[in-house]
Amino acid sequence: MAEAHQAVAFQFTVGPDGIDLQLSHEALRQVYLSGLHSWKKKFIRFKNGILNGVYPGSAPGFMLVLAGYLGRAHYLKVDPSLGLLVKLGRHVPVSRYMSVQKQMLVGGVMVGTGLWIAIIFSMRTVLKGLLSWHGWMFAPHGKMTWQIRLWLILVNIFSGMQTPMLYSFQNSLPHLPVPSVKDTMRRYLESVQPLLSDEEHRRMQSLALDFEKNLGPKLQWYLKLKSWWASNYVSDWWEEYIYLRGRGPIMVNSNYYVMDFLYAFPTHLQAARAGNIIHAIMLYRRKLDRAQIKPVRQATIFLLVPLCSAQWERLFNTCRIPGQETDTVQHMSDSRHIVVHHRGRYFKVWMFYDGRLLLPREIEQQMERILADTSEPQPGEETLAALTAGDRVPWACARNAYLRHGKNKKSLDTVEKAAFFVTLDDTEQRPESLDHYAKSLLHGKCYDRWFDKSINLIVFKNGTMGLNAEHSWADAPIVGHLWEQVLSMDPVKLGYTADGHCRGEPHPNLPGPQRLQWNIPPECQTMIANSLSVAVALANDVDSHIIPFSDFGKGLIKKYKISPDAFIQLALQLAHYRDKGKFCLTYEASMTRLYREGRTETVRSCTMESCAFVRAMIRENKSVFQERLNCAAKKHQQMYRLAMTGQGTDRHLFCLYVVSKYLGQDSPFLQEVLSEPWRLSTSQTPLQQGELFDLVNHPEYVTTGGGFGPVADDGYGVAYVIVGEKLINFHISSKCSSPETDSHRFGNNIRQAMLDMLNLFELDKKTLK
Repeated sequence: MAEAHQAVAFQFTVGPDGIDLQLSHEALRQVYLSGLHSWKKKFIRFKNGILNGVYPGSAPGFMLVLAGYLGRAHYLKVDPSLGLLVKLGRHVPVSRYMSVQKQMLVGGVMVGTGLWIAIIFSMRTVLKGLLSWHGWMFAPHGKMTWQIRLWLILVNIFSGMQTPMLYSFQNSLPHLPVPSVKDTMRRYLESVQPLLSDEEHRRMQSLALDFEKNLGPKLQWYLKLKSWWASNYVSDWWEEYIYLRGRGPIMVNSNYYVMDFLYAFPTHLQAARAGNIIHAIMLYRRKLDRAQIKPVRQATIFLLVPLCSAQWERLFNTCRIPGQETDTVQHMSDSRHIVVHHRGRYFKVWMFYDGRLLLPREIEQQMERILADTSEPQPGEETLAALTAGDRVPWACARNAYLRHGKNKKSLDTVEKAAFFVTLDDTEQRPESLDHYAKSLLHGKCYDRWFDKSINLIVFKNGTMGLNAEHSWADAPIVGHLWEQVLSMDPVKLGYTADGHCRGEPHPNLPGPQRLQWNIPPECQTMIANSLSVAVALANDVDSHIIPFSDFGKGLIKKYKISPDAFIQLALQLAHYRDKGKFCLTYEASMTRLYREGRTETVRSCTMESCAFVRAMIRENKSVFQERLNCAAKKHQQMYRLAMTGQGTDRHLFCLYVVSKYLGQDSPFLQEVLSEPWRLSTSQTPLQQGELFDLVNHPEYVTTGGGFGPVADDGYGVAYVIVGEKLINFHISSKCSSPETDSHRFGNNIRQAMLDMLNLFELDKKTLK
């Protein structure tokens, strides 16, 4: 039985001789260590807040400015306070407490500090202006113009001497620009041209022109006003209206998954794998709290341009809270426990003891206790988490009516305020059945993951594991960054003993996990059952397929001077045309984190150029293959760059639509645009920290990537990760209920499209020879 050991700090009894006070020194020691840890954490955050606040300034820079200013004042025999203390002395009698020399020194320090602050703000303003220029992104590959060279020098100078921390660049990042209505209309009409007949396109041109001349400028004025006032004119509305106001299930529809190694099996022991992974995640959280994670940057020629780090703030201690009309994101500044789910029971596990983080073997010890617990779930407890998998309104009603009182409130708070959620799954997942593995991570049994938590760690019976992540608080690259560091630590830095256990020894006096207690009435159990039936129907409709494509990778694609991402996107267009015999509106996610609080923008990958390339492939017109491919790839790269630099189409249209709803003015153009389904939704999960993995000597130690559910009822969702030089993993999803889609068929079409494109490259090369 893994019941918690309740340490009591003091006990007292009242008797004839008075009060007998009995102190527990061990409990008081733990209270002291806990408080000490809390104050250390507050001090570190305070210190980091100051360092980030003065960046790109630094302590050596402050001393240099101060010494230079005081030295100059002394050399020129002038008052270093510039008369400041004289004016101050009229109101505050400072002179009577200090000698003239001390007054001069104090006044010089005050003025010198003000000068240093002025220099910091000037450097930050100039750096923000420099980072607003993105000409380097549009330069021909490998070409260094004098403008780019000068820009590189200035960015290096104004970035300061101090080594940046995770949030150092936040105040120096530019705001996301608002494109002109005219440019957005032009790009939109261009993007839908390959999908519409001439008559339909003329109708859309008419609607767009009417919007551009009449309602558009009025809506644009409000957006401009918001862009001047807010840090980002898109992100808060995007989070609220795309994610938090959705009333349907977030399982499958919003949450996504990340997988384990593809070919490596560090241990077969479930508790041991959980021990190492949980410890590695907590180490990452500690680095995050101390801002010791390096800021992520976009690679350019000879320089790394900083990206926004705001999304890291809610990675841990975060939970989505259901509401009647809209959900909210609850984030705690700290949490010292996790919640573990096993066979329908919930356990609270403290992550700290003796004032330190539990070691891997100690966490394994706690997991072993939970696995050995033979107690049965309480009534309604086993399927309780199905509420998070079903529709949001019933979940909000059940939460408010039945789970916000007594022991239910205490247990629910424990779950929602945990650092993250862990499921010790009682099934086994193996790479021979990657499709089943993906479905298990995406939805499981629909009641054994808490889908509202920012991240769910799932550890299977045979030691395989993965993540399920809620989407509203951040985008996949943030979770991917965490996952890369965790996987790089697990088998190499932390490791396992010969018999599969975590290294180290169990703790002899470690208090055990605490079983959460619930009192779920029959009415709530009925609501749970209804949510479960909705979730099961949704999960059973998911058709998932994974392709580890190892015939070739980005190394060979680059030899033909083609962007690997553009190559893959064109292969997807070719595969889709072969699959359905037509083109469709295609979504590719790109990031806008070159700007403060940026999230994503859409690259509309189906273009006139990509369609021309696909037709050339279908007709086997080999004479124009190379020309059409190069043209389509260049177009795709141009659109990707525009999206990254705030010149995309869809986020601008979305915000214009939100403003129109606030004003109560309907737009036929915006209503039609925002209702168009994305029948091919794609996303690349980039490998951000390749230096953590030795893909040459240990290619097995790398993530398989992750995926998401289908976006449209009759469409495909495709996520892909480019691993090293020779591997591309595709994660494909669709709905079983659609007669138009089949994930396995589409996967075969993707593989064949990739091979056919390569064969034509090889044919061209032989012809040239």
